[in-house]
Formats: sequence, C-alpha cells, structure tokens
Amino acid sequence: MRHGVFQKIIEGAASWLWPEACPFCGRVESQGICDACRRKADALKVREPRCMRCGKPLPFAEQEYCYDCMHMRHRYDRGYGMWIHREPVSTSIYQFKYHNQRRYGVYYAEELICCYGHIIKRWDPDLIIPIPLHKKRRRKRGYNQAAVICRIIGRKLGIPVDERSLIRKQHTDPQKALGHQERKRNLKDAFALKNGFRPAPAVLLIDDIYTTGSTIDAASAVLKKKGVEKVYFLTISIGQGY
Repeated sequence: MRHGVFQKIIEGAASWLWPEACPFCGRVESQGICDACRRKADALKVREPRCMRCGKPLPFAEQEYCYDCMHMRHRYDRGYGMWIHREPVSTSIYQFKYHNQRRYGVYYAEELICCYGHIIKRWDPDLIIPIPLHKKRRRKRGYNQAAVICRIIGRKLGIPVDERSLIRKQHTDPQKALGHQERKRNLKDAFALKNGFRPAPAVLLIDDIYTTGSTIDAASAVLKKKGVEKVYFLTISIGQGY
C-alpha cells in the first residue's frame, strides 16, 4: 500500500473518531470555525492602521509605530499577528497549547495563509522556523505548537521548514507573568543554533503569541549573528499596545 493512500485512510479514520470542531467554542462543526465564532474572530482581525514594525493595531492613521517599537530596537525586520489577543482567541490558543488541541493548528495555518499569504510571498523566505520549546517543556507537552503551524504553511506554500536547527537551550520561566525588562533578561542566551545550520538570506519565524517581541527578538539575534540577512515573523495573535 502506498504511503499516500495509507495517509488518507489514517486521516479519514481520525476525522470519524475526532469530528471537526470549532477552534473557538469547541462545538462540532463540519466547516471548522462556526458562523458565530467566525464573526467574533473577524472582529478581532488586525487591520490598518498598524505598527510598521510589529503589526500591532494603532489608534491613529498618522501614527507609524507602536509605543514599544518607538522605544526599543528590534532584531527582526518585520512581522504581523493575525488576531488581537482577546476572547475567544486567547482561550482557543490556550487549548491549542496546553490541552492537546493540535488540530486547531490547521485552522490557524489556513487563516494565516489567507490573511498573509501574499506578504509571505513578498518576503520570499528561504526557511520557516518555529520558535522552539525547551526539551523539558516539549517532552511534557508532547509537541511544539508553533511547529504544527509551520508544517502546514510550509507544505501549502512549498517553503522548507527547519524544526531542528534553532534550539532553546535554557528552560526559561513562562513569559506571560513577566514585565518587559524581565522578559528580556529571561530570554538572554536562551536560544542557540546547531553547528550544522547553514545561513539563509531570509527566515520566517512562527510563534503563537506576540506581546513585547522579546522572544522573536532573542531568536532573531541568534539567526542574524549566524549570517541570516532578514528575519520576519507571523503569530496567531498579538497584544494590543500603543
């Protein structure tokens, strides 16, 4: 039996055992995101005006950068978050990360391609890299949520995905409970690249949430030190800060 046929049988069995569910309310829904949650999620889509560096929503069209980007030097070049990090998006991502709802990653990846596929093509990344988990957290969780999204985007857009080269060498505290300066200290020397990494001109980083950019910055700094010229990012959600 060919691998492709076997894979289709597995996917068919999985859809029967675990029917499609809305990633926001959890109800069984053949179309994935139900109509009610689609309206709520669409209301949270980040639109113009937004920061020219991190993509956070801005209150005025005349404003070019958010407060964070005006007052700090980022190591990445540009990026976007898809939804503002509020309900029902925040709970959906929590379920995705901590309750083994990795199938939600399919919806997130498809939405990211729908929103930013044209921008990804413009950036023309040579590699897509997920923000890695430390091996202890990866072992406890069973998967890296960012890698789930990377595989789908890479496959659909024909871009190589590298899940191995960028590693998190330090088991850091969760970022959500820390302030801006604490986040930076927490991530100091947290990432590294394996010796076999060959620098690519442009890399796209994928993560679940962008708050202050400390995680993306720390990973970008390591990549650029090794010779990567451009680093971009996409996240499922982004904090709202001016």
